[in-house]
Formats: sequence, C-alpha cells, structure tokens
Amino acid sequence: MLGPSAGIRLRAATSEDAEAVTRVFLDSRAAVLPYLPRVHSDEETRAWITHVLLPGSRTWVAEDGAGELLGFASLDGDELDQLYLRPDALRRGIGTRLLDRVKAASRGELSLYTFRRNTAACAFYERHGFVAVAYDDGSRNEEREPDVQYRWTAAV
Repeated sequence: MLGPSAGIRLRAATSEDAEAVTRVFLDSRAAVLPYLPRVHSDEETRAWITHVLLPGSRTWVAEDGAGELLGFASLDGDELDQLYLRPDALRRGIGTRLLDRVKAASRGELSLYTFRRNTAACAFYERHGFVAVAYDDGSRNEEREPDVQYRWTAAV
C-alpha cells in the first residue's frame, strides 16, 4: 500500500524554484503563523530567497507527480534554516521526508529555531529527536516573537 507521501519527489532546489519557494514560504506563514507581524513585503521575501537563501544554503524541494512544489527545506552549515510546506501538504509525511534529507546531508548534528507559539512545529521536531536547548524572548529575531532553539544529534 502506498503511503501518503508516495509519488512525492525530493530534489535539489535550483534558482528557477525561487518563485515557487517564495509562494510556499508566504502561504505557509500566513496559514500557520497568522500572529506573526509581516516585517518584509512579498517582493523583499522573493529577493531574499532568490539572492540569499537559494545560493547560500543547500535547499531541497518536495514536488508532486505534476511537478507542483509542496515544500522545501534549507541547510546552512549545521542549522536547519528553513522547513516549510504548503498548507494543503501538511500531515502527509512530506515534512518528515524533507527533514530526513537534511539530516542525511548534515554532519550528524543540527540546530534550528522555531517560534514557541508554533506548537505543531515544536511537536514535530521533538517527535524527530530534537531537544529544546535554549529559549529566547524574541529579541534575536526580526518578528520579536519568543522562540526556542532545538538540537539534534545522530545516534552513534
């Protein structure tokens, strides 16, 4: 029997994915994190993804059989810098597949930050072996939203 993420393909992102990655990022944040202040315009976000995120990190995308981009994850050194899914792609195993890809590409340890109010993300990362190691009042991020730092280390 095929699982919910059957037919989903992971591949390295290219510069041609910038528009679709931007759309996933913006749509996901609007749906899942509606309380976050918008500190950048859509155009600024697209420029950041095009000129900073994609060329400066290792990024993978998940796409369906029709080539529609469903999510992406970015690895910057030892940090899981981004992991976002389209709102209609949640709870299908796609985030797990992207996270597993990032883990496999890592040096055996990862850290990440997520907003404390994003309890679904916190639960997701904890299910996948991440441990909360630090809490911040929001002074370190642009949104001024309290966050939590998680760390994962591969089993030896």
